[in-house]
Formats: sequence, C-alpha cells, structure tokens
Amino acid sequence: MRIAIFEDDGADGFAPIALTRPVFELLCGQFSLRERLIRFLDVHEWGVFIRPYLEQTYREFSPEAFVNDCVWLGEEPTLLINARWLPTTEAIEQLKTVGSDVAGFCGETLAFLVVDPFESSLLTNEEWSEPLLKIAGTRNAAQADGKVVSHPWDLIDFNPEQLESDFRSSNFSGGQTEFGPQIAVLGDPQNVFVSPSADIDPFVVIDARNGSVSIDAGVKVQAYTRIEGPCHIGSDSQLFRANVKAGTTIGPVCRVGGEIENAILHGYANKYHEGFLGHGYVCPWVNMGALSTNSDLKNDYSTVRVPLNGEAIDSGSTKVGCFIGDHSKTAVCSLFNTGTSIGVMTMLLPGGELLPKFVPSFARVWHGDLDDKLNLESALDTARTAMDRRGQNLTLAQERLLRHLHEETREQRKSAIVRQRARQVGLSVVGS
Repeated sequence: MRIAIFEDDGADGFAPIALTRPVFELLCGQFSLRERLIRFLDVHEWGVFIRPYLEQTYREFSPEAFVNDCVWLGEEPTLLINARWLPTTEAIEQLKTVGSDVAGFCGETLAFLVVDPFESSLLTNEEWSEPLLKIAGTRNAAQADGKVVSHPWDLIDFNPEQLESDFRSSNFSGGQTEFGPQIAVLGDPQNVFVSPSADIDPFVVIDARNGSVSIDAGVKVQAYTRIEGPCHIGSDSQLFRANVKAGTTIGPVCRVGGEIENAILHGYANKYHEGFLGHGYVCPWVNMGALSTNSDLKNDYSTVRVPLNGEAIDSGSTKVGCFIGDHSKTAVCSLFNTGTSIGVMTMLLPGGELLPKFVPSFARVWHGDLDDKLNLESALDTARTAMDRRGQNLTLAQERLLRHLHEETREQRKSAIVRQRARQVGLSVVGS
C-alpha cells in the first residue's frame, strides 16, 4: 500500500504542542497516527505533506518518508489520510481495500481519499484543503469511522478510549506472566502486558480493573508506584514512586514521579518529583521542577477557555490542564492555572502566584513577570546539554527550526507582554 498523510488547515489549532512537529506525530493512545497507520497497514511506501517550515526536521526524523513531494505523489495512485483523523481499528482495516471512487468523511472533515496521478497536479505545497475537497466532490462520499481532533485537549479527551483500542489491536504476547508476591496485579491479568525486559520493583500496584495497562521494553518501575489503566508506559521510561491514574500515556525515555491523571507525556520529558499533572500534554525536553502542579478543574465547574496563540478558545470541557511546548523548563513550585498554554523553549521562574495562562514561545516568566529577555543562544546551549544527557543531539536542522520559530513568534511575545502590563496597571489602579 502507498499512503500519504497530510496536514489540512486545522493544523494551526494545535499550538503549542505541534509547533515543532506535524499533527500526525502527536500521541493519542499508545501511538501517533503515523505510527498506527504504518503498524497496522501493509505500507510499502509513504509520504507526508506538512507545513513547509517542518520539512528539514521531518526528513531528518523519517528519512524513508517522501516529504512535500508532489512529483512522487504523481507517480502512482496514493491513499491520502488526514493528519487529524483518529480512525477506529475497523476503519483502518477498511482502508486496506478502499476504492479510488470513494472519499471518506468523518463528520464534515475529509478523512481519506485515493488520488490518481493525473489529479496530483491540482495540489501544491501551498494549498491543499480546497483542491482536495474539489477532488472529493467527484467521489462517492462514505463514512469514515473514528474521531477528528481539532485542538490539544481533544487528544486528552480521546486518550482513554484510544489506549483501550490500541491495546486490543496490538495483540500483545510474550510478556511477563508471573510477578513476585509483593507485586499486586488487580483485575484480569489478560488486560496487562509487561515487557520481559521491564524491571518492576516489589510493592508496585498495577490496577487493570477499569482498563488495560501496557509497560514497554526497558521500563523501570520503582517501589510504591501505582499504575491504573487504561495506561501505557513507553520504552525506557522510569517511574519513581508515581501515582499514575487512568487515561495516561507516558512516551519513551521519560522520568516520572508524583501524581499524573489523564495526561500525555510525549517522550523525553522529565517530571521526576512530586506535583500534579492532570489533563495536559507535555512535549519532549520539558523539565518540570519539583512540586510543579497544574489545575485541571475550575472552582465553579464551568468549561475551560484555553489561550492558544494568545486567543482564548472555549474547550467545551470542564477538565483541562496545561499544554507545554518543547524545551520549556519550570522551576520549583511552578503553579499552572486551569487551561494554560506554554510555548516552545520558555523559562518559568514563578513568583509565588499562579503563572500566566499564556506564555508565548521563547518568553520568560521571571519572578512572576512575563518578559522577552530569554537569551536564545544560552537556551540552545541548555537544549544541547539536556539532549546529550539522554544520548541525543540537537541537530543543525532542529536548531534552524527553533531559530525560525523564535523569529515567527516575536510579535506574539510583544503583544502578550503588553497585555500583561495592562492588566497589572488595571489591578494596581483598582487596589489604590
């Protein structure tokens, strides 16, 4: 099978967690959409169509992929799949035999479509949504089962169900089946998979009564940790006396402690110490200082508004935590308000109060005040050090991407600082 995953106009709705990656690389369940498709479809060749500024880093990330290559697209009929579609297991199976006369829609959103070579000339790297809809208009419309994600909190809301679906689809076998008497497995053991190379200490509780639990290769779980399903712990992660509640995905090479509920740690993230993370998404190379904690429920139980790119959007949900972009660092006792958006490569030093709900990329919160004084060269050096500690390198392409985002978000930082100072002046006038 030959497939191409494409980002449509809705990709802009996933800041800050998709500023450094295509939407189809965001996690929901055990996998990203791209991982799920490659894993469960018989794919012999695949490509992606993504925002142009991500091209270099994605070619480096997946050298086997054809990136924004319209010539490649025109060589053979290709199944195009929307990056924002989370297909059911049954829908993925149906993709194996989908005909060229069908266009799949999930609600009002185009989910998949087979494009013939002569139609590829209608598509360019600059515009996809309208030409694809025109091509889809020549097909028979079919229902595409699953869900469409539009914002970061959708990934959180759908995560428990997706975890269960991925567990059933993975057909785990060969895992650990016997544990010491001091390790408690609650519920049906068939709902638990623990890799043979995972290391589970005594006095660990794995609770699969309400959902499956999967623990991948090389994971280490320290004593007095409790893991509640549905949950997935990615390869080579370490849990330190953690209380991991239902609906949580912990990606590869994370260090996790404290309390976590219905949250996603993408991978290579540190939340080593005590503190609460709930209904949030944490990107790679984030370090959360001791006692960093987010609220995920308002006192009046009303729906949460989240400031994405500085614009407050009603999530429609009462349980929304924080969304933290790559390479951001939080100091000890950082306190996040309900529905907080933290950009890429921020430095957060709290001043004893709740942090601002919106911190644009490459900004600082310095003793409680938002400013634009982050030294980019120093921040890049910090990134190199952090990545080297996990055996990774900050490549030239990644550095160029960060420098590009730094320039692109300059006006956003200025506007956010002006708004905060205006609020501070208003509060001081009211209090005088």
